[in-house]
Amino acid sequence: MAKKKAPPGPVTKRPVGRPSAYRDEYAEQARKLCLLGAIDREMADFFGVSEQTLNAWKKEFPEFLEAIRAGKLKADAEVATKLYERACGSEWTEQQAFKLKAGKGEERVEIVTVRRAVPPDTNAIALFLHNRRPDLWRKNATTPPPADPNVPDDYKYQLEPDESVPDAPIL
Repeated sequence: MAKKKAPPGPVTKRPVGRPSAYRDEYAEQARKLCLLGAIDREMADFFGVSEQTLNAWKKEFPEFLEAIRAGKLKADAEVATKLYERACGSEWTEQQAFKLKAGKGEERVEIVTVRRAVPPDTNAIALFLHNRRPDLWRKNATTPPPADPNVPDDYKYQLEPDESVPDAPIL
């Protein structure tokens, strides 16, 4: 039998396996999903693929991985900021409309600037400190907190329970 002749020109291999379901627009969609707080499993469900496929896309398409990182980073930063604000408490002013009676059956609306405040949230404080400084604030801390460097070592004065504190605020 005669041998087959190779076609002229460079030999190109056909891709093996099924073509990828990935589309270029998936990167932007993934970024937006991450901004909304989606995790990998939820993104895989959104795109109709398995988590394994999503992870393969991250390796194969760097723009997809970068979009996911950017979305998660921004979402995490915003949530951390809100947690910090809640832990510290906040104060703001807002406009509020009040209906005032002017006389015999007459009413008028007056817009007033009102100051609002929310006290610090102890649960947010605990969560923030537990995650930010676990060495000092975990539930079963084994090491005592570091000594204040501004206080000399020989300064050991402590108040006794029955001692009064001058200039202390009355609670």
